[in-house]
Amino acid sequence: MAQLAIRIIGIDPGLRRTGWGVIEQSGSRLVHIAHGTVKVDDQRPLAGRLLDLHAKLSLIVQEWRPHEAAVEETFVNKDARATLKLGHARAVCLLVPASAGLTVAEYAPNAVKKSIVGTGHAEKVQVHEMVQLLLSRCKVTGSDAADALAVAITHAHHRTGAAGRALAAARL
Repeated sequence: MAQLAIRIIGIDPGLRRTGWGVIEQSGSRLVHIAHGTVKVDDQRPLAGRLLDLHAKLSLIVQEWRPHEAAVEETFVNKDARATLKLGHARAVCLLVPASAGLTVAEYAPNAVKKSIVGTGHAEKVQVHEMVQLLLSRCKVTGSDAADALAVAITHAHHRTGAAGRALAAARL
């Protein structure tokens, strides 16, 4: 019996640049489909930037038609104001796939690094290199897109567990 291919979009939220990456999973096989970065004008007021992010991300979801989505959780830093603004962008990144009817999973940055590299404190360059290896040496441009693909791969790894199988069965 042939495995159904599941298309997953991974999203790395940002207020200036939001990375996205789409992969397909068929059994244990992962295939790179597309990736990119949504850029918004940081000179616009916050509401305008969020609206722009929503519109651009919605077009990506419409174009690539993923079955599931995964979004990286916000890394909380010392600047509470910056963290709050990033939280607004992250909310848009959760809302867009959810409004398209997708199940949306969330993963902490350390969980993504551990899933991809094997350690939760890996450097960005290590994550980027492993993403390219895991996706048959695809050429990923931009660290935001590489991070988004890492989130998608993490979801692919986690969805094959018992909880992930139940989630996939509910989708059918």
